[in-house]
Amino acid sequence: MHGDWISGAIDYGVIGLLALLSIIVVAIGIERAMYYRRVDVGAVGDGKVLELALTGRLFVIASVASNAPYLGLLGTVLGIMLTFARMGEGGAIDTGQIMSGLALALKATAIGLVVALVAVALYNALLRRANVLLLQWEIAHARKDV
Repeated sequence: MHGDWISGAIDYGVIGLLALLSIIVVAIGIERAMYYRRVDVGAVGDGKVLELALTGRLFVIASVASNAPYLGLLGTVLGIMLTFARMGEGGAIDTGQIMSGLALALKATAIGLVVALVAVALYNALLRRANVLLLQWEIAHARKDV
């Protein structure tokens, strides 16, 4: 059938990519959280070096957070294209085909939004922790200068 490649593109392409991105986001989040736990802000001499170390790889989480909804939207568009392609092939309108195409489209949208929401929450939590550590460094070094 003509629309089978679109169905595969949504299931394995768009949704697979979103699943991969969510795994990457969680892995980076775990790595950053573990790094933040063991960093000794008092042992770092330069605040800019500390800032670079603390904010490393956070841009990946932010990029996934901002782009996951668009990937879900791509899945939505492909799902609607699949629905119209199936309707055009059959000549008659089959509600089962319409509903399966729309369900696939909505599944891609929902997964894109979930990945984005997790990434945004994780990014905000990690950025907050990084800012706290930077402030602790500034406080510790301000006392030494006095």
